[in-house]
Amino acid sequence: MRAVLDACVLFPTVLREILIDTAAAGLFQPVWSRRILDEWRHAATRQGAAAGVEIALLESRFPQALAAPGQGASGLDLPDPADRHVVECALAAGAEAIVTANLRDFPRGTLASVGLRAIHPDEFLRDLYLRAPETVLAAIEATEARARAAGGAMTRKELMRRARLPRLAKAVARLEAPETATFPSPGTAIIPPREQD
Repeated sequence: MRAVLDACVLFPTVLREILIDTAAAGLFQPVWSRRILDEWRHAATRQGAAAGVEIALLESRFPQALAAPGQGASGLDLPDPADRHVVECALAAGAEAIVTANLRDFPRGTLASVGLRAIHPDEFLRDLYLRAPETVLAAIEATEARARAAGGAMTRKELMRRARLPRLAKAVARLEAPETATFPSPGTAIIPPREQD
């Protein structure tokens, strides 16, 4: 599956790293355009961060991800016409989805008319986790390890909160929870409690 990663899911480092590691593991093929990468760069600059090196590393890691948007979305009625380039990128790349935190900017009916859907990164990663839990968990653990190495040790709960991934966090917690019921081993006699006199 090919999915466009909108600038708003590339800029937050924790979220981007989890998404990119799942892509590197083969769960989906990421797509972006030069304009999406430039939007990421501008958002980082506004926050006082530099994204140039991270963008260059991402491009070298996924050279096939860069798509040149066409004009296929020129007639679409989007809440913000400035977002049309994201839809054009998806159409040019043959993507099935746009992964974005700004769902209101990509109305379901409008995208369905051109065979696309917008999905929040939390739902997208939760769905990937339900299909391939070990792979997504490995991406989360790798992101945790990088955070620790950078001196930003945090709990998994904090990491997931920072990445705004509550559904994924619940799915991971549910599947990792130990069994609450205990059963006797085979052959163990079950002795009923003694009745009160």
